[in-house]
Amino acid sequence: MSKIGQKVSDIANFELEAFHQEKIEKINLADNKGWLVLLFYPADFTFICPTELEEVADNYNAFKKLGAEIMSVSTDTVFAHKAWHDNSPAIKKIQFPMLADPTGKLCRAFDTYMEIEGLSLRGTFIIDPKGEIKACEVHDNSIGRNIKEILRKLQAAKFVSENKGLVCPASWTPGEKTLKPRLDLVGKI
Repeated sequence: MSKIGQKVSDIANFELEAFHQEKIEKINLADNKGWLVLLFYPADFTFICPTELEEVADNYNAFKKLGAEIMSVSTDTVFAHKAWHDNSPAIKKIQFPMLADPTGKLCRAFDTYMEIEGLSLRGTFIIDPKGEIKACEVHDNSIGRNIKEILRKLQAAKFVSENKGLVCPASWTPGEKTLKPRLDLVGKI
């Protein structure tokens, strides 16, 4: 199971095909040098998935401004991704790589794979430039994600990374007050 602080290169050091900018290419997650948001979803041509991926596409520039790449992942092939892209106005908006994991290898590495169905659960992983998982959430496929909340979590992870000794309280957004824990109290409370 992938865990907070675990390095992506330790769990997913292999190449996958991706449909990206009208072509098929190979991508290795371990090669990513900036912030990365992985969005696992069950399948193309479904009900909730296009609503999520369209919302991501609509907010993609906000992620890019933070130095983050987004990659979506399902157990579909790159050819299914292309067909979905070519036939769906919502999916046609996507500019980020759509990773194909038909064998479930990446989904298994991140513990989102459902063996019986051969599909992925909805999983979100925020990974820092050192390749460490900073946030993750996996939930039932009947529940859609809030992309603005994922963006907020990325902003908080990036702030904490750049401001050693400070932490972000509940519902923190950029510009709001942060906290500085008193290390002399650790273990005494």
